[in-house]
Amino acid sequence: MTNLVFRGFVLVVFVIGQCSGIDPGSKESCFCKLQGEVDDCSCKVQNVDSFNNQQIYPILQSLVTKNYFRYFKVNLNRGCPFWSDDSRCAIRDCAVNKCNENEVPEGLKGKDNDSNQSQDSNKLSFQYSKVSQETDNCEENTKLGHLNTTISEKTKEVIKNWTAHDDAENTFCHLDDESSSDLAYVDLQLNPERYTGYAGGSAHRIWKSIYEENCFKSSETVSNYGSKGRPTEGMCLEKRVFYRMVSGLHTSINVHLTAKCLLPAKNGYGVGTWGPNYNEFQKRFDPKRSNGRGPQFLKNLYFAYLVELRALAKAAPYLEQGNYFTGSQEEDSDVKKAVSSLLKVVESFPDEHFDESRLFQGDQNQAQNLKKEFRSHFLNISRIMDCVGCDKCRLWGKLQVQGMGTALKILFSGDTIGPKSTVSRKGKFNLKRTEIVSLINAFARLSESIKEIDLFRKMVR
Repeated sequence: MTNLVFRGFVLVVFVIGQCSGIDPGSKESCFCKLQGEVDDCSCKVQNVDSFNNQQIYPILQSLVTKNYFRYFKVNLNRGCPFWSDDSRCAIRDCAVNKCNENEVPEGLKGKDNDSNQSQDSNKLSFQYSKVSQETDNCEENTKLGHLNTTISEKTKEVIKNWTAHDDAENTFCHLDDESSSDLAYVDLQLNPERYTGYAGGSAHRIWKSIYEENCFKSSETVSNYGSKGRPTEGMCLEKRVFYRMVSGLHTSINVHLTAKCLLPAKNGYGVGTWGPNYNEFQKRFDPKRSNGRGPQFLKNLYFAYLVELRALAKAAPYLEQGNYFTGSQEEDSDVKKAVSSLLKVVESFPDEHFDESRLFQGDQNQAQNLKKEFRSHFLNISRIMDCVGCDKCRLWGKLQVQGMGTALKILFSGDTIGPKSTVSRKGKFNLKRTEIVSLINAFARLSESIKEIDLFRKMVR
């Protein structure tokens, strides 16, 4: 999202101690922490690499090209609520190509309710159409005759607010208003996440606001988030989890930008090509050039991946029951099968999944207050995405933050919390289509980042 080099200060002695046996100036030093267990998880980095690159990545790369997942409805004109939006990017690669009405599959043009939209919705529409009202239907008339009409419009509005409040309690990000005229479908395949040149004060302000104003502060931090080089030192588990997730997302974005740079033509003439730029990768993750913190940033990516992987495992029963309706019976069937295949692979993960039941334990009052603060901070981050000056960066920022927020919603929903708990369509739990699209695409972004790290590793061997 930004050409921002990670900030922080650390002694060289500390860097060498964290990556012993590897010259901090060598090209391989970026990867010196990508081994052993992922922090605050019992999963090993090597197992995640193998599992993702060989099994998860190929399925996701195919799945996100399907119509249900490639079209994302988003408001890119929503104003920044925190500061004056005075830094719009004029670079060509920042622009987003929105879909024309005739390019969007017919099945996606209706109201964006939930993933269970299907042919049944057509029946529902007919029941209340003019033709239906003129048809003699005794069974339907009997049902309608038993409706309770004694509830006033004012009371109905109050009840609607109750429902909205209950839904919002489990939501970790602000979703775009479905009634807004600024909502538009974007074809994600025609607007790939890659280096745009968006940088400078505007880009720095985004991440500064996220880290310094919305991430929890370590008791060891005096000024500048993580200024002593150990941003999670002295933090409780919940605050470490929050930081690692945000850092992992930031890392993933930076990996994508360095893996998809516009490279000049080999002979100096003609059109350049998009590809990996190891020099840009080093700027962000080399220990010497990132104040010693680059290797840990890469490891945090694995943590974010494992959190979203666990969310998919928990939501498997719910996602299995979805219809993924777009209006094309053949493709809808293919998508349902592909989602089922993905969930079976997720279930086969060889290590233990991230355990969300470890969070918000102890004194219940303190735990609930911490959970509210956790949620409030993430809600703020989702609104900060509306302050990004580059439209393409804003698009992918909103999608990936929403996907991570959807993962958190899943993890803390349902009757039980823990590694064996699940959510399904039998209870009150519900995901809108936009949440499912963002969840799958966000996980695909993390998956591709891990694959791209392997590519950069091979470049220096």
